Amino acid sequence: MAREAITSDKLPAPVGPFSLAVHGGGLLYLSGQVAQDPATGALIDGDVAQQTDQILSNISTVLESAGKSLGDVVRVGVYLTDMDDFAAMNGAYAKHFAEPFPARTAIGVAALPLGAAVEMDVVVS
Repeated sequence: MAREAITSDKLPAPVGPFSLAVHGGGLLYLSGQVAQDPATGALIDGDVAQQTDQILSNISTVLESAGKSLGDVVRVGVYLTDMDDFAAMNGAYAKHFAEPFPARTAIGVAALPLGAAVEMDVVVS
């Protein structure tokens, strides 16, 4: 299976040996995203809802580079450092997706890059 890396000059480059997104096998896989400010690469100030909005905005930017949108997302992985933030994340998340909603998993984790409260990855058809 051939892989094609997807990049965007509107977002910071990955800080490790991974691609922002990879197209392969008919699907597009986006690496985990935290709420980085596109201009600085720093984590935004804000609660989990604001971080969720920024993440999904950043994901939308990557998807645009691949000719896709949030409407093409089939699966979302959500990682929260505090499961008590689930309702706030869910409220912000719901503003970005329409029915039929993507399949989703939410997992509690000990810590995330940059001290983020939430991280998301997606699979796109």
